[in-house]
This record gives sequence, C-alpha cells and structure tokens, in this order.
Amino acid sequence: MAKKLKLTDEELVKSYAEGNNEAFDILLKRHQERIFNYILRIIKNEDIANDIFQETFVKAILTIKQGRYTENGKFPAWISRIAHNLIIDFFRQEKSENHQSADLEEVDILNRKELCEATVEDMLISDQIREDVKYLIRELPPLQREVLNMRYYQNLSFKEIAEMTGVSINTALGRMRYAILNLRRIAQEKEIVLTA
Repeated sequence: MAKKLKLTDEELVKSYAEGNNEAFDILLKRHQERIFNYILRIIKNEDIANDIFQETFVKAILTIKQGRYTENGKFPAWISRIAHNLIIDFFRQEKSENHQSADLEEVDILNRKELCEATVEDMLISDQIREDVKYLIRELPPLQREVLNMRYYQNLSFKEIAEMTGVSINTALGRMRYAILNLRRIAQEKEIVLTA
C-alpha cells in the first residue's frame, strides 16, 4: 500500500484499469476533498453535492474500465471536468423543471402528460415494466442486488452503503457498476424491453 501511495495518478489509473481496485481507492482519497469542495462551492447544497460527487467517480470508474481514459498526465483536470459537466447537467435539468412560465400564452403548464390520468394501457405497461425490473434484480448476484436496493430503493449514498456493508466506497461503486451492466446483459439475453 505504501508503495502504491507514491505512484502518480496515471500509474494508478493504469493499475486500476488492469484490475487493481486498491489503486482507485488511492485516487479517490487523493482527490475527493478537492473535488467535493469544488462541487459544494458551486451547488451550495451538501446532499446534492454528495450525489454529484458520487456520480463523478462512478463516471470515472466506467470510463477507465471501458478503456476510454486518454488524458495522460492530467487526471485532476479530467476528473474536475467530469464534475463540472455534471454540475452543468444538474443546473440545466433544474432550470427545465422549475422555470416554465404561466405568462406565455403558447405554454399551458397544466397540459402535461405527467399531470394526466394514465390510461389502462399505460398502467398495464408500467406494471409490466415494474415486474420485469423486479425479475432482473432477483437475477443479480446477492452483493450487487444489495447495493442496487440500498441506492435506488432506500436512497442511500455510496458513502452510507460502504459504511453499512463494511466495504470501501470504491467497492460499493464497483458493485453498482456491475449490477447495472448485468441488468443490461440479462435484459438483452431475455429480450426484455424496459420502455413503454
């Protein structure tokens, strides 16, 4: 471990890409305070900042594991750019959700699909999708199923999941990543379509 602490970010990324999870733990510890403080300074809400922080590192994990990381010698700038883009996405989403004006004649804010009663067909499709998702989740390995349930059904942060399951944040993130990949694979194998 002490030897790994002396490795550069690029060496740690390479080591992590080759399957050494401990290397990502070191990267996370090395950059987490700076990245979180950057996000919090802009977002000014600790819960939302935590979510964006976690999403930043999930995105980093996926990119590295898929072999798409190419920023040689610039890991801090690369991870900051991921965080920055997620912050922009958050503000765009917030703006589109909260800033429809009732003053515009051509925009009827009450005439929206999500405010309409669902048809019987919509309800049947939603019920089927819910059942398909439950089936897919039951097919996951127990550790992946556990982290997915904790994250999406109990709304726990990855930090809370890590503490409750006695693993590192990186391990919790990795289990979530594999859970999502496995859900996609199983859905494809079983020809399950999860859209209306």
